[in-house]
Amino acid sequence: MKSIKLLFILSLVCCFYQCSSSIFVSNPPFSVEKAFYNDWVGGQPGVRGMLLEVHLKNAAGIVFDSLYFQSKSTEVSVRNLDAKIQLIGQYTIANRIRRDVILNKDSSKELKNPFPSLRQFPFDLMNNEAVLSYKKEGKMLYFKVKNIRKVSTVPFPSAPKGN
Repeated sequence: MKSIKLLFILSLVCCFYQCSSSIFVSNPPFSVEKAFYNDWVGGQPGVRGMLLEVHLKNAAGIVFDSLYFQSKSTEVSVRNLDAKIQLIGQYTIANRIRRDVILNKDSSKELKNPFPSLRQFPFDLMNNEAVLSYKKEGKMLYFKVKNIRKVSTVPFPSAPKGN
């Protein structure tokens, strides 16, 4: 009886293992021409982010949804450039200090602080990989973009005072 249970559990694990590896489309209907990202820094303290660009060919009839990159996700912006498509993902990273947190010598007063929300990132990616989600014929599909280059950081200085 124990061996039957063990065999059942092992076959179930193998089945789910195979399902998890088939989430990505290996031959999408489009081709990636180039992909790169750059960090940007705002003129105010704590304002920064990333801009991810993916250039595609042969992407007609596809509705692009989201880009998942470096443990963050965003809706994708689509630009048509002649026969090519440029996908842009903008990720804002705010390091602003939260003012609603209670800090006190008496730790019991800090119990009213809200718990941080921990969202589970759906993909296990390297730093130079992203996942592009898109719809084709009403079905949501996922494609892993690999070898994304990092280009130089772009500083955005703050506006002059008085403007």
